[in-house]
Amino acid sequence: MTIDRVLTEAARRGPPRSQGMIATAELSVEALRKRLGSALVGRQLFLFGELPSTNTALRDLARQGAVEGTVVVADAQTAGRGRFDRPWYSPPGVNLYVSVLFRPTFHPREATRFSFIASLALSDALAKLGLLPAIKWPNDVLLAGKKVAGTFVECATRGDEIDFLILGMGVNVNVEVATLREALGPAGLYATSIRAIVGSEVDRNILGAAYLDRLDAWAARYRAEGAEPILTAWRDRDIVTGSRIEARGTAAAVTGRALGVDGLGHLVLEVSPGRRVTVLSDQIRIVE
Repeated sequence: MTIDRVLTEAARRGPPRSQGMIATAELSVEALRKRLGSALVGRQLFLFGELPSTNTALRDLARQGAVEGTVVVADAQTAGRGRFDRPWYSPPGVNLYVSVLFRPTFHPREATRFSFIASLALSDALAKLGLLPAIKWPNDVLLAGKKVAGTFVECATRGDEIDFLILGMGVNVNVEVATLREALGPAGLYATSIRAIVGSEVDRNILGAAYLDRLDAWAARYRAEGAEPILTAWRDRDIVTGSRIEARGTAAAVTGRALGVDGLGHLVLEVSPGRRVTVLSDQIRIVE
């Protein structure tokens, strides 16, 4: 199925609803646009009722020549994915699922640290609601110690050059905590939503526009000043540094004290006095 057909069908269906979900203000292009002040992000903005995933849709658009700054938003996803290809619970009508296209000129090895702008942007948007978000390496945003959002970077390369880079983001906005726990099982005990923290429904259009504006600002800063301001800001919000961490990847699990991220955004662990290892893409768990 071509992207044109997928998007046309999604638009025709409109935002779906299901029982047990909180009715919230509809997402709309008009409501998002009137709040956007960004220069690059949102140059093209597509909003759909349902997609397999916003990243997949935007990937197809990118291959068809979509301009940098193109945004895909969905009211629901049927096949949303996070890191390690884990399913991302994406019910209709309550949350926010957004992917943004970039066509940077830096080397592919910089993609990880560039991706930090997504968690920074969402943290800024949440702070505007009076909240105190924290970031857990590499891509989780937390409220009250529980996961409220995840960001995801996808990078397509040609040799040593980036063809396109997509930053995806899913945030639990108005979904009920009980629904999260039912859907996610044991993992739901460590998840929350913005509504659960603030005690009232949150306008997804306002949150979405705030996120896109801040993403635009951080991307512009990266282009103008390089990675250091992004890494500094990210380190200020990081909750992992100093903790004892268990990292699990393709090799055996490694446990050590987190020393923070290096210049490329990789996590550095001290596993024994004087011995350090770099964690690239492992799953991590704070053990103390």
